[in-house]
Amino acid sequence: MYDAKPQRPVPQPTPETQHFWDGCKNGELILQRCKDTGKAYFPPRPFSPYTGSRNVETFKASGKGILYSYVINHRAPPNFKLEPPYAIAVVELEEGPRLMANIMECEQTPEALQLDMALEVCFETLTDDIDLPMFRPAKG
Repeated sequence: MYDAKPQRPVPQPTPETQHFWDGCKNGELILQRCKDTGKAYFPPRPFSPYTGSRNVETFKASGKGILYSYVINHRAPPNFKLEPPYAIAVVELEEGPRLMANIMECEQTPEALQLDMALEVCFETLTDDIDLPMFRPAKG
């Protein structure tokens, strides 16, 4: 049956990613880092991508980053929550990892979306259990 409510795909947490989604629900961006190298990484996984070791830990990231790359999408899937145009961006976090997210609170044009612009995390509530990390231009 066709659902008339606008939708976004809802992530399904796994035991390996639950800490990340719990952090998002609490307004925090939780990353992992390899305890052997000290390097942060994303996406969540139970082992270090640098050493293969399970000697890893979680930590609260600053939520700050820069716009590394983006594409402006002008055609959304039918019944999608975001109205085009909207940016699908790669954000490089202050801690080093890159992740994909949407850019909010900013005109969705090449003139407004400047590479290397300072960004900060914000969250959109999708369900009672899932808040999705997004980014907006940093304030001050």
